[in-house]
Amino acid sequence: MRNLRTLSFVVLSLLLTFSLPVWSATPAGPAPSSSPEILVFAAASLSDALTEIGRAYEAAGGGKVSFNFAGSNDLARQIEAGAPAAVFLSANRAQMDRLEKGGKVKAGDSFALLGNILVVVVPEGSKATAAGARDLLAFERLSLADPAGVPAGVYTKTWLEHEGLWSQIAPKVVPALDVRAALAAVASGNIPAGVVYATDAASTPKVKVIYRVPAEATPDLRYYAAPVAPASAAAQAFVSYLKGAKAREVFTRAGFTFLVPQ
Repeated sequence: MRNLRTLSFVVLSLLLTFSLPVWSATPAGPAPSSSPEILVFAAASLSDALTEIGRAYEAAGGGKVSFNFAGSNDLARQIEAGAPAAVFLSANRAQMDRLEKGGKVKAGDSFALLGNILVVVVPEGSKATAAGARDLLAFERLSLADPAGVPAGVYTKTWLEHEGLWSQIAPKVVPALDVRAALAAVASGNIPAGVVYATDAASTPKVKVIYRVPAEATPDLRYYAAPVAPASAAAQAFVSYLKGAKAREVFTRAGFTFLVPQ
């Protein structure tokens, strides 16, 4: 019996000896990300810059970021309906105020992030020119982001009302879902002119700028950012990144005015 117990002990020792190296040699899997994926709802005009910023954020270990780009008014409506947005970037103050009043953004969490200007664009091969707002009357049709609610269209309507021209130009307007759709209509040559943000015009060689609207004509043309309530740590981390040096470099290169103090 003693010999049997001794033999069993030897066999068990051998099994442990040969099995341990196998377990220790197995490579460990990738460590789970400390930051969960977040979904950012952002104005369509921010699509190029934010996509680049999102890649940089992920490369720096900040976690996965996904985007939903559209007109700010549509995005606000989706968030009101319960869409799982973690961060909201609006092209105007009105849509951020709307979410604050509904409790979707905590009062005091939003801040002015960027500035921009409006420009009149025509297809790249067009010979049309413009020296001011009144010259828009020469075009049969005008492509705008929907002036009933999309910020770029609202800004344009405000400018043309100030110039006393909106009632004459309104019948010529072909409204688009967002400013990038308005830009595409001109870039394709389907509509002879449009009003978009300067940053959008710079995103394609298929249009050219024939007039830059003075900044004072649209004095509150600013983009606002905020985490969606209740703000998660991951959302707050991405919002903080938007205030940093890398985001500043990307936004500035894209033509935006960076409004966050250094």
